[in-house]
Amino acid sequence: MSSEDSPKIIVERNGLYIVRGSIPLVEKSEEMSEFGEPLSWATGKELRSSGNYALCRCGKSNRKPFCDDTHEEIGFEGTEAADTGPISDRWKTFSSPEIVIQDDHSLCMHSGFCGNRITNIWKMQADGDDSEVLAEITAMIDRCPSGTLAYILEPGGEIVERDLRKEVAIIRDGPIWITGGIPVERSDGQPLETRNRVTLCRCGASSKMPLCDGSHKEIGFTAP
Repeated sequence: MSSEDSPKIIVERNGLYIVRGSIPLVEKSEEMSEFGEPLSWATGKELRSSGNYALCRCGKSNRKPFCDDTHEEIGFEGTEAADTGPISDRWKTFSSPEIVIQDDHSLCMHSGFCGNRITNIWKMQADGDDSEVLAEITAMIDRCPSGTLAYILEPGGEIVERDLRKEVAIIRDGPIWITGGIPVERSDGQPLETRNRVTLCRCGASSKMPLCDGSHKEIGFTAP
């Protein structure tokens, strides 16, 4: 496979995302409880299965999620401010005998899977010796799309990550969710750290571009 065919996402300066390497593009949405709490992810239709494609980054395209060059018409400023260093330099560690939770809140996109109306994973950690509670904590962290949260299950152990396929998912009213360790390259050619889970801004308002920082919720961004 040539470098042109290898899976990669390239951020264009003040422009779009170029997705190379025939990465499947699908729709995803949160399945909610009766209380409006996210429970799981639902996968919708597949939008692309092969070839290269261009995705909107400014949030104004009339062909969302695809780019229609509106960024040029509106003079979109997409200055990239995301930290390119390793996540391990930013983690805050919460330890208990049963589970170590690693938290880099700079990546948080406020999906809400880390808690509910009653509790959250940090409070639940104290009861991690209960196998059902521990299973619920790990499931909640596994659903975190941005990789803000991760966990270790034994002293001195490795981060536990689900095996996610290489995929680009469009979250309804939210960001672009990248899974499977797909490289993301800034417009200056410098790479972001390649991770199993990454969320990219598509509302045009993030202060940590190209990464999502939850601004889509603050501005009321809506898009399929």
